[in-house]
Amino acid sequence: MGPRGRQNPSSPLAPSQGSCFFILFCLRLGASCPQACQCPDHAGAVAVHCSSRGLQEIPRDIPADTVLLKLDANRISRVPNGAFQHLPQLRELDLSHNAIEAIGPAAFSGLAGGLRLLDLSHNRIRRIPKDALGKLSAKIRLSHNPLHCECALQEALWELKLDPDSVDEIACHTSAQEQFVGKPLIQVLDSGASFCSTHRKTTDVAMLVTMFGWFTMVIAYVVYYVRHNQEDARRHLEYLKSLPSAPVSKEPLSPVP
Repeated sequence: MGPRGRQNPSSPLAPSQGSCFFILFCLRLGASCPQACQCPDHAGAVAVHCSSRGLQEIPRDIPADTVLLKLDANRISRVPNGAFQHLPQLRELDLSHNAIEAIGPAAFSGLAGGLRLLDLSHNRIRRIPKDALGKLSAKIRLSHNPLHCECALQEALWELKLDPDSVDEIACHTSAQEQFVGKPLIQVLDSGASFCSTHRKTTDVAMLVTMFGWFTMVIAYVVYYVRHNQEDARRHLEYLKSLPSAPVSKEPLSPVP
């Protein structure tokens, strides 16, 4: 029998040590996943599922090597600037079925080159944040948002890569032209209508009014200037007439020696 206190490497305690290391390893991995979210294996890549968690804001402790991020079906109302700038490997971002109304101009900074799909459908977006979405090369889903159809929206859509599977579901919730309310946006634009024509007409009228005002001011100044000079000239002439004339000398000139 060996000395007391000396354990045989083949004793039953050895497997328990390996289990402890395994548990610690699992705990370390689990700590990198945001609280209340799940991080399952997604084809060997990091996926973070935070769907239907009652979140009111975007978690800040998302792993930097996340490839798929699902934040759908929450109560997120805004996407602040730099919300995902620490996720350079992100390829798919699902923000659908939230209450998003405001998107910062730099909300998706750092994702321009890598992001492939951005789902913003079923939110409360009224106006497209051109500065935030214009630089993305990802397919963007914007269906089922209360969009206000105007010239700014039409111009922004030309710079976006809309998802072809949901583009027909983008509709005008409100519009300056009531005949387009409730109609699919693509259908309206394909019919030849333009939200910018009204905008340009309004701008042209405003420009004409401004130019007419300036022209009127110039004419009034010229008329005033001419009349003022005529009055000064008349007064000067009257002043000259009122001066006494000098007498003419009748003495003979002396001869020159």
